[in-house]
Amino acid sequence: MPADPHDALPIRLNVDDSDSPSDVVDALFLGRFASGEQPYSQSVSIERVKAEATLLPPRATVLRSARDTDRSATLAEGEGWTLLVSRWSRGADVTVTAVSDEVAERVLGEATDGAQDEPEPQPENVTMGFWYVSPRRGPYRTTRQISAGTWDEVRPNYTAPVAGAMDRLMKVTPDDIAGRLLLLHGPPGTGKTSALRTLARSWRDWCQVDCVLDPERLFNDVGYLMDIAIGEDEGTAKGRWRLLLLEDCDELIRGEARHTAGQALSRLLNLTDGLLGQGRNVLVGVTTNEDLERLHPAVVRPGRCLARIEVGRLTHGEAVEWLGTDEGVSREGATLAELFALRRGTGPAAVLPAQSHEREAGLYL
Repeated sequence: MPADPHDALPIRLNVDDSDSPSDVVDALFLGRFASGEQPYSQSVSIERVKAEATLLPPRATVLRSARDTDRSATLAEGEGWTLLVSRWSRGADVTVTAVSDEVAERVLGEATDGAQDEPEPQPENVTMGFWYVSPRRGPYRTTRQISAGTWDEVRPNYTAPVAGAMDRLMKVTPDDIAGRLLLLHGPPGTGKTSALRTLARSWRDWCQVDCVLDPERLFNDVGYLMDIAIGEDEGTAKGRWRLLLLEDCDELIRGEARHTAGQALSRLLNLTDGLLGQGRNVLVGVTTNEDLERLHPAVVRPGRCLARIEVGRLTHGEAVEWLGTDEGVSREGATLAELFALRRGTGPAAVLPAQSHEREAGLYL
């Protein structure tokens, strides 16, 4: 029989007013594992938990429960096992310690069975991963469904030379890969991010696309880099390629990067065609607002880039065709951001709406 809740956790704690109830629950959970009474542990992270899921197995006795503004923690036990449930927003971490590995696996399965909430897939959506360093859990990956148009839908957003280069890139398969770096450069507002969303949709059958939210930290933190580049995940375990997206990395790849970015540039290059990238199906996509002439020669050398595309303004004629009028369009043409502003009436001239070639969702930087 389980012990009384007051006697169930044989551990002494020193706490002060800086510790929250959730911190105490986390510490209590480690008692039986630390003492060796329950020397086996298994855990799982669930990104989207059904609202009605308790994440507690049958016959669980709750020992502690704490809730604060952004997290809740529940500590429970049963015959030969202890369980900690940490929930935040829609996600949760579930960890079990037990007297045997078999018990830990069974209890974890009972606690999480049917708890995953799978959103209804939409044809126009693509699953994209997002990496960042969490203060609480270290390097962490979460996923979101991202809306992305087909290439045929968004192709008119790009000037003819760019559209031609993108035609070839959208059709790339694993057999075509020669070079691990994908470089999109050009002025702000020309549609680099929008192109990457469409690329994720075009490649989704063979490539998992992950956006690194803190790229400035990635190449200065070896542990973070190794977690992303070397660690197995659902995609690479099945032989799929991965595309890591690093946006607005001007300081990392400009000509003076060797002096300003230290080892960061060297590690980026090592990931694309050095020892770090060997045996890993990893591509790196970088966007920058820098001119090609200002980029480091090691970044743009032949053989390193799968594609190197300068995404520029639409010509005057292309911009007029896109907008349906020449009102407000300069003789030098316009960026995609400027055209959307003109359509919304927030540019230099208000115009009537024209037929859209892209959803008004933004993200055309």
